[in-house]
Amino acid sequence: MAEAFFQESQLTMARYLRDPGHQPPPPGVEARRLKIYEELIYNNIEGFISGGFPVLRSLYNEAEWQGLVRAFINQHRCQTPYFLQISEEFLEFLVNNFEARPCDPPFIAELAHYEWVELALDVSEEEVSSVAVFTDVLAIVPRLSPLAWPLSYQFPVHRIGPGFRPTEAVEPVYLLVYRTNEDDVRFMELNVTTARLLEMIRVNDGATARDLLARLAGELDMAEDAVLAFGAEQLTQLIDQSVVVV
Repeated sequence: MAEAFFQESQLTMARYLRDPGHQPPPPGVEARRLKIYEELIYNNIEGFISGGFPVLRSLYNEAEWQGLVRAFINQHRCQTPYFLQISEEFLEFLVNNFEARPCDPPFIAELAHYEWVELALDVSEEEVSSVAVFTDVLAIVPRLSPLAWPLSYQFPVHRIGPGFRPTEAVEPVYLLVYRTNEDDVRFMELNVTTARLLEMIRVNDGATARDLLARLAGELDMAEDAVLAFGAEQLTQLIDQSVVVV
């Protein structure tokens, strides 16, 4: 009996802390103490979300942002207790469970994903092996670094901010976000050809760079020599940036 009462008290407290504006507080708990817990929960979660998604935060006024964070706390059931993974949980909420309000931009999920990628790469424990010595870049078997993520969006998320809020999707935007050997996270905008080359490298199962570029030339219906020349220069740059590893 006592255990059932304790569990129900915990659930009542949890429901209240998730949605204090609509759920009744647990009986017998001083209002001042409830306020401390309420602010502690909200401020901690809001702080991690604001820190992880600064551009998204800049697009909202205080009331709109608070409503978004409150919706996350109330509606989403996190699968991890770790604060560092709150950003990933918030992204999952926006992608899968969130019902957009009139104040929410159409690119909210894409922008959140782009900002989350920067954090994910920054804290990633993946390591890149040293680059092998080679004399012919076309003879290597290229692999994509685990710290280099090719991305595709419908909105130009890398340009969005308070002064630029597109209302409609455009042609696909290709970006590469990667972490350098100095542990700096950087991005570059890609053209469709480089984006396709990186995708081929990402799924490469042993083909040489020459083979991949020859295949790319066929897809683009371009002269193979021209694509080989472009590809050799592009691959050399990507290897220097530790995006492609050998």
